[in-house]
Amino acid sequence: MHLEEKTVDSKEVYKGRIFYVTSDTALLENGKEADRDVVHHSGGVCVIPVTDDNEVLMVKQYRYPHHRVLLEVPAGKLEPGENHYDAGKRELLEETGCTCSEYKYLGEILPTPAYVTEIIHVYLAKGLIYEKQQLDEDEFLEVTKMPLKKAAEMVLNGEIKDAKTQIGILKAYMMLSK
Repeated sequence: MHLEEKTVDSKEVYKGRIFYVTSDTALLENGKEADRDVVHHSGGVCVIPVTDDNEVLMVKQYRYPHHRVLLEVPAGKLEPGENHYDAGKRELLEETGCTCSEYKYLGEILPTPAYVTEIIHVYLAKGLIYEKQQLDEDEFLEVTKMPLKKAAEMVLNGEIKDAKTQIGILKAYMMLSK
């Protein structure tokens, strides 16, 4: 059982609209027990939409926990039973008003693996087709476009704070710069 922990007890201590929290007891490899708090989340998806001119579409939106506007790639949570590919297509259309002719899966991110179960799936979208934005009723954001190279520089300069955006932009930039 090297580098593994076995759950011996789990109690739900909070249930919200987006996630729930359990307080667990884990058996360690040395035979001792340890307390573990776990935030259970259905997962999410983010899309890096890149135009034929090598520009990336991003969104500015207010993030309540940080009380500020952040610059991010289009993203959202997975609905129950929804696969990440379909969720990526849905989020791209909702937030930017675009569909695309080519999706490339760039892998998954574990944003906070110490205590959150969330997995974010990352896609590159090319061949953008502009349609109509379809925001959720409680969603307010502004779409912005910039050269992918500038977005990568902003990540490296610390101007883009969001982790999924940093990873997605850098992956897309490296792939498309070859």
